[in-house]
Amino acid sequence: MTSKSASDVLRDARRIVVKVGSSLVTNEGRGLDEVAIGEWCRQMSGLVRDGREVIMVSSGAIAEGMKRLGWAKRPHEIHELQAAAAVGQMGLAQVYETKLRENGLGSAQVLLTHADLADRERYLNARSTLLTLLKLGVVPVINENDTVVNDEIKFGDNDTLGALVANLVEADALVILTDQKGLYTADPRKDPAAQFVHEAQAGDQALEAMAGGAGSSLGKGGMITKILAAKRAAGSGASTVIAWGREPDALLRLAQGEAIGTLLVAQTAKNQARKQWMADHLQMRGSVTVDAGAARKLIEEGKSLLPIGMTAVEGEFSRGDVIAVRDEYGTEIARGLANYASSEARLLCRKASHEFEKWLGYVAEPEMVHRDNLVLSR
Repeated sequence: MTSKSASDVLRDARRIVVKVGSSLVTNEGRGLDEVAIGEWCRQMSGLVRDGREVIMVSSGAIAEGMKRLGWAKRPHEIHELQAAAAVGQMGLAQVYETKLRENGLGSAQVLLTHADLADRERYLNARSTLLTLLKLGVVPVINENDTVVNDEIKFGDNDTLGALVANLVEADALVILTDQKGLYTADPRKDPAAQFVHEAQAGDQALEAMAGGAGSSLGKGGMITKILAAKRAAGSGASTVIAWGREPDALLRLAQGEAIGTLLVAQTAKNQARKQWMADHLQMRGSVTVDAGAARKLIEEGKSLLPIGMTAVEGEFSRGDVIAVRDEYGTEIARGLANYASSEARLLCRKASHEFEKWLGYVAEPEMVHRDNLVLSR
C-alpha cells in the first residue's frame, strides 16, 4: 500500500486527462457508441462545473473508419490504416462535438503525433494551445494523428499518448477507462487465484509482470501499456486510475474520492518533479542577465521573469530550452524554461509586453520564463 489514499489523489485533482480505448468507444467494433460517449461527456461536464479542467484522449478513429469502410479485420498496410483513420476521425469528432454541446461544453479537436511531443518547440506550442483551450472552458478531444504517422512512431492505442498529454499539461491525474475493472495480480481468466490490485505505487516493477498480455483485436494496447503509461505519467507527478469505462458515473465518483478501479499513485509531487528536472539540468544553452529589481522579484517575491528586467542574453538557445538567469554580478540565481529563443530574447531586452508584437511580429507569452517553469538556484 502507498501513503496517499485514493480519496486524496482524485478528490484533490484539478486538471484531469481522461483516456478511453477503442473497444469502449466503438462498442467492440460495432461503430461509435454514442450512448457511452454521451455518458462520458455528461460526466466531464459535471467535473467542469465543479471547477476542474478536463482533457479527453480518445481512441476509435481507425475502428470507426473500418466500420464505415466495411472492413471486418484491422488491416496491416499502413496506408490502409491511415485511410481508415481519416474516414473514422470525421465521425469521432462529430459525436464528441454533439455530445459535449448537449452538456453545455465547447469542444476542440487536437491531433498529435510523436514528433509533435519530441520536438521541444512544437511541444510547447501544443502545450500553450491546450492550456488556452482549458482557460476558455473548452474540452480538448485528442487523438493520435493516424493519417500521417507510420508504425515506427505510433503511440500504441493512445495509452502512451494519454500519459504524454498528462505530462504536457502537468495534469494532476490520468484516468484510463478500459474494458476491464482494473489490474489483477494475474490474468483472472486463467488464474482463479488472481487478486484485484486496488492501489499501488506507479512505476513498481512488479506491476509490469502482473500486466503481461496482448491487447484486443481492435486496438494495440493491453494492460501492460496502461501500466507503462502510469509510470510515464508519474514522472511529472500525475497519478493514474485504471477503471472500467462502463462503471456508472465512474468519473464523478472518482472525483468525489470513491475507490474505483486500480489507483497507481505518483510518488513525486507535480511541481517538485518539474523543478527537480530543471535543477538537475547539466547542459544549458545560454543565459540571461537581469537587473537588481528583476532579481529581487524572482528571489523574494516568486515572480516570473519579464523581458523588461533583462539586460543581456548570452549563448544560442531555442524556445523551451533550460537557461540560466544571472544577476548583474554574473551569479546564477535561477534557471528555467525559455519562452523565447535567444535571437528573440535579445530583441525583447528592456521591452514591455505591449511592445513584443512590434519587435517580433507576434506575441507568445508575456514572460521570458514563467514562475511555474522557474527554480531558484539558492
